[in-house]
Amino acid sequence: MVGMHGNEENSAALKEDIRRWGRELGFDAIGFSGTRLDGAEQTLDAWLAAGFHGEMDYMAAHVTPAGNKRALPTELVPGTRSIITARINYRPAIRSGEESVLGSTALLRRGFISADFFENLADEERAYISRYALGRDYHKLLRARLQKLADRITGEVGEFAYRVFTDSAPVMEVGLAQNSGLGWRGKHTLLLDRDAGSYFFLGEIFTDLALAPDTPVTDHCGTCAACIDACPTEAIVAPYRLDARLCISYLTIELKGSIPEPLRSLLGNRIYGCDDCQLACPWNRFAPLTREGDFAPRHGLDQARLVELFAWEENDFNEKLAGSPIRRIGYERWLRNIAVALGNAPNSDETISALRSRADHSSALVRKHVAWALARHTAD
Repeated sequence: MVGMHGNEENSAALKEDIRRWGRELGFDAIGFSGTRLDGAEQTLDAWLAAGFHGEMDYMAAHVTPAGNKRALPTELVPGTRSIITARINYRPAIRSGEESVLGSTALLRRGFISADFFENLADEERAYISRYALGRDYHKLLRARLQKLADRITGEVGEFAYRVFTDSAPVMEVGLAQNSGLGWRGKHTLLLDRDAGSYFFLGEIFTDLALAPDTPVTDHCGTCAACIDACPTEAIVAPYRLDARLCISYLTIELKGSIPEPLRSLLGNRIYGCDDCQLACPWNRFAPLTREGDFAPRHGLDQARLVELFAWEENDFNEKLAGSPIRRIGYERWLRNIAVALGNAPNSDETISALRSRADHSSALVRKHVAWALARHTAD
């Protein structure tokens, strides 16, 4: 096997072949990491001890006598010698409308974000859905591509041991990608690249091939604090430190129960995830659009109105969002999130009528958030 038994020259040649095969499969970048994540376990332990993971109990799982598997790739997959990391852009082309309503927006005026990305946030009657979730679920697509890459390697070097991951196991993706030269961890905790920004998905192949790690990328955030300043809920409590309990992505996706009342007004019209820290980041100014048709917006979700989405029945939700990452939150949380957004929307007969239509919903969770929203619109 070239990776395990070949010389250094053969290993370097195989790495370049893997990069080429990755590009042919649609990946935008391929890197190589070793198995060490120095300091990662201590950082993770401190984050968990602070309770910043909220209800995400899985973040504290997978602990062995040797330590947390998230920070120890060889504990997660024994025999791992090298990790192939992959990056694929997801930034979709969003239909753009009138830009006049955006003229006074500081970030837009300074060129930090594009009008097409910001338009839905500016229109409070529309629903804002995180850009990664507008198209098909990336998990299956990315996993299938990684499997094809592994198959291509097998065809070249013969059978080798490997496992494919894409946000599907206790893997510290950002740390591994950083070690493999695909970018650096930004102050918002996401991976950043000077040419690609942060609008991309990550995936990995843990392998027993001996592939020399690439050189990590240095931090290029400097003194910039745009992401920290832009966060609506101040969830980025310090550079490189996120309190997930305050993060809108956590509140609208991971949190199963009631959204804390003090935070509801801060959600604005964001009904699934949040991109504000990325929208504010100067490195995303020229982030390339995705080449993947599956990541293009579906069912008009890039310009959908809140009242229209709130009118969906459960069968509409399940049918229209089949194959979408949004479907994982379920219909009840979908209505919960939209109810909050309608509570933050401009007062109108249409908004109040929509909310009243769900006031007696069978879900106590939905009723609670509808009541809060109605109170905001009907208070004296």
